[in-house]
Amino acid sequence: MTVPEDLFQAAMAARQRAYAPYSHFQVGAAVRDRSGAITIGCNVENASYGLSCCAERVALFDMVAALRTEPVELCVVADLPGVVSPCGACRQVIYELARDAVIYLCNTTGQSRAVTASDLLPFPFTLTREEDAPRS
Repeated sequence: MTVPEDLFQAAMAARQRAYAPYSHFQVGAAVRDRSGAITIGCNVENASYGLSCCAERVALFDMVAALRTEPVELCVVADLPGVVSPCGACRQVIYELARDAVIYLCNTTGQSRAVTASDLLPFPFTLTREEDAPRS
């Protein structure tokens, strides 16, 4: 499955906004909801690394803040030889907020791989029974 060009370009543009003065590792993300609206996010670092936030979470949290609750696609882009892979915290957030979305893992040259939230996190943490868990 090929990443939609508009979603890829939105993630690339978001990547340019990254605040990464320590790692210099810029990541961009874009999430499309069922209505077609695209919300973007970039990684934001902090001198206290634990306070940093990844692009995937920024995009998904902004989507929630904008009252968009049905994500259908998520694209993540970084400058790597292969495709980027979300960290563990992002995998958990993706599972909860975008469980049914197609997730495109990309690099800046356009190489991509489509996966699901279950591919990224086969055994997610949950506080509820599966049938009671929130769905995207």
